[in-house]
Amino acid sequence: MDRKAKAQWRGDLMSGTGTISTASGVLSNSQYSFKTRFEQGIGTNPEELLAAAHAGCFSMALSLMLQNEGLKADSIETTCTISLEKEGEGFAIKRSHLDLKAKIPGASEEAFQRATQAAKEGCPVSKLFDTEITLNAQLEK
Repeated sequence: MDRKAKAQWRGDLMSGTGTISTASGVLSNSQYSFKTRFEQGIGTNPEELLAAAHAGCFSMALSLMLQNEGLKADSIETTCTISLEKEGEGFAIKRSHLDLKAKIPGASEEAFQRATQAAKEGCPVSKLFDTEITLNAQLEK
């Protein structure tokens, strides 16, 4: 299974602009620029898209791990924070942090922790990242 997206860029780094589109059409010529990446501006940026991908992938992986534990979530809410930091002459993504709040009827804390750790390690996006991945998981009653 292959998924595609494309980016177009015009101009130099500081004043140039670009667009990002996905084959599905969910993103269609979505604007990105130096301002949207390193300052505040209207549009998206690669790190925001990575955060969305990791949050979505982890949430789906968690639903599978819960199923393996005989559980089904009422809700899984994951927020991902991607940290882009200066490194030498350039930048590097240094960590991806997942904040999870989940409502899972009948889940013990032990089963919840097993499932969240398995999802964190088994999520395909987690496997893609060559960075520190941290998780703060909260089981709501």
